[in-house]
Amino acid sequence: MNPVPVMKLVEVIRGYATSDAVCQKIMDLSRMLGKTPTEVNDYPGFVANRILMPMINEAIYSLYEGVAGVNEIDTVMKLGMAHPMGPLQLADFIGLDVCLSILNVMYDGFKNPKYAPCPLLVNMVRAGKLGVKSGEGFYDYSESKKAEKVSAQFI
Repeated sequence: MNPVPVMKLVEVIRGYATSDAVCQKIMDLSRMLGKTPTEVNDYPGFVANRILMPMINEAIYSLYEGVAGVNEIDTVMKLGMAHPMGPLQLADFIGLDVCLSILNVMYDGFKNPKYAPCPLLVNMVRAGKLGVKSGEGFYDYSESKKAEKVSAQFI
């Protein structure tokens, strides 16, 4: 889980031929590093992404379909669901290209339309709006916006 220094979870993926001994060694090593390992089986998306990415994708669809704006969607999830950040902000931090890639892997792996990426996500990635790493995604992370925020604090 990212960011590695902060997150406690290690999703230990047990492959089809992974032995008990190998799995136990990884579980023990994770604990020695101060992490909490959780063993899951090898399927597209594992557990974290299999649950997280459809939620992020649905948040993007909610924006795309005009249900609510970026701030409103993130506020509902932060205050109503006790998430530390909203799904659109989280997508920006993960990287919209990474979110798209994960959704495509799950869609290809399961052939289930619930994993098909929202057209807005596809278009944003094609336009180079990848989130924090490109300076713009659902939020603007450019230097000029940072300067405006700092200036506004002193007004």
